Parts: sequence; structure tokens; C-alpha cells
Amino acid sequence: MPEGDTVHRAARRMHAELAGRTVTWFDIRVPGSATADLRGQTVREVTARGKHLLHRIGDATLHSHLKMEGEWVLVPRGARWPKPGFRARAVVQVPGMEAVGFDLAMVEVLPTRDEHRLVGHLGPDPLGPDWDLDRAVANVAADPRPIHVALQDQRLVAGFGNEYASELLFLRGVHPETPARDVDVVALLGLGVRTIRRNVELPVRNFTGIARRGQDRWVYGREHQPCRRCGTPIRRGALGADPTRERVVYWCPRCQPAAP
Repeated sequence: MPEGDTVHRAARRMHAELAGRTVTWFDIRVPGSATADLRGQTVREVTARGKHLLHRIGDATLHSHLKMEGEWVLVPRGARWPKPGFRARAVVQVPGMEAVGFDLAMVEVLPTRDEHRLVGHLGPDPLGPDWDLDRAVANVAADPRPIHVALQDQRLVAGFGNEYASELLFLRGVHPETPARDVDVVALLGLGVRTIRRNVELPVRNFTGIARRGQDRWVYGREHQPCRRCGTPIRRGALGADPTRERVVYWCPRCQPAAP
């Protein structure tokens, strides 16, 4: 599942291959930006802001969001794409290499000076150069909603998704329905920053420190399986800002007891 570490890792890979090179082909396959043509422009950088990817090319930015299924892949020029062409939403080609965005939920080309319209609402990003722990803590701690919901609100802190929320709350022993204002947010976000910064350097996200397949999660995706700490069956539920935005949540009822 794409989360902040996935997006930042993708940005690093593409920056290494594209930055400083001239665009030889540019193809956007979504309404609204389909006529954009950045051929002949230089890729200045590829960077991430929370879960948003920004290809800065000339004076323009190709903005994309992976959501649940999106993926950017690098393919040597002339090589076969790993997915069918009808799933491609954006193609940025430079000499010898092309970056292809498949199943992207959001794609838009806009002047770089207007990026704030799409990412200006985001909270501090623990993988960004302007990370501000105090501001992030203040944002989350003031939220009356369940901590599992608040931690995923990208306006409060950018980059943590459903998987991180479940895993971090388990590690801190916090029930997912606990109001955010009742949680030690400093400790929770401190753990989150250390975890996501470690994971962005790994090829596969890991929360337990055990690299063996199937043993890298404490609770996420482990409904009915025994807790790795106490043996109690992991539970699964749903929480969201409203019924239309509910997300699956996993927790251990013994290690993360509900408030009395």
C-alpha cells in the first residue's frame, strides 16, 4: 500500500534517473492536462510532499497521487512495460529512460508557482526538509477524533496511512479509538518519524525488525492471528472521519486495551 515512504522512495529513484535531463516525450492520459506538452524542457527535480509526487519540469510541475493502486515505474527506452498501456496515466521520457505512472488517481500539470493549490494544505512531512515536530504534535493533540483517524489526516501530519496508524498504535499500546487529545502524541509521532525514516531506506517496509516474509507486521492484515507479544487474536474493525471514509483498523485487545 503506498504511504509516505513509498512515495518518497519513488521520488528518489526517478530523481536519480531524470533530473538534469531533457524531456523527449511527454504524454498525459487524463482529461484536463492531456494537451500539456513539456518536450524540450529540463527535469529540474522529482520530489515528494507527503503522499504527493511532484515532477518539476521547466517552469511546470507534473503532480500525481498514488492513492491505493498507483505506481510509477522506470523502464529503459524500448523495453516492455510491466503493465498494459491502457493503465498508464502519464509518461515522462528522457534519452534512454522513461518513467510511466500506472493507475494514478490524480494527475495534473500546472505552473510550479501554483503547487500550493494541491499540496499547500498538507501538514508537516517527517520525510521532508521542513519537518516540524512541534507543529505536528500541536495539530494532532488538538484533534478530538480517534487517534487512528487523526494520525491519517494529511492536513495534520503528512505521510502516515492506514498501515502506519495500526502498527504505530500497537507499538505504543494505544487503542485506535482513543481520542487523539488523550494520547502521548510526542512519543507517538517520535516513534512514527523514526520508523518511516528507517523504512524509506529499505526495499520493503518493516515494523518488527524481522525481515522474513510474513513476519514484518505486528497487527496489520493479521485478523484472528495470535498477537506476536501476548498470543491474543488480533481484531479488525473500521474507523473513519465519516462513514464514507472508513478504513480498516487492526489491534490487539490485550496490548491495546480500550479506556475504561
